[in-house]
Amino acid sequence: MDKKKLENYRHRLLDKQSELLRLVSKSDQDGREADEEGTQDVADKASNAYTKEFLFHQSNDNRQILFLVDEALDRIKRGSYGVCIECHEDVQPKRLEAVPWARHCIECQAKQDEGLL
Repeated sequence: MDKKKLENYRHRLLDKQSELLRLVSKSDQDGREADEEGTQDVADKASNAYTKEFLFHQSNDNRQILFLVDEALDRIKRGSYGVCIECHEDVQPKRLEAVPWARHCIECQAKQDEGLL
């Protein structure tokens, strides 16, 4: 992969990393604020519990993507970015455009999704 494309992916990944860090921090803060709200009745308690659970799942999803972004940035540093971690073939350029933190080529990702990897 040429240096210009690699630098473009690195900038996109750094932007995504910043966005995810902000979202995770906001979700954590919102979850703490939901705890601080003085609930009066059962319906309010149920609503707060639902809000906290929703924020937890949202934060967890963002943390998982953040992990993949961090991994991709590490692969850039090591010089292995854009190479499938399973079959060691190049990841398709369109896949990297859509998901710059992709670890697998399309074929290996399909196998991963089916539980075959």
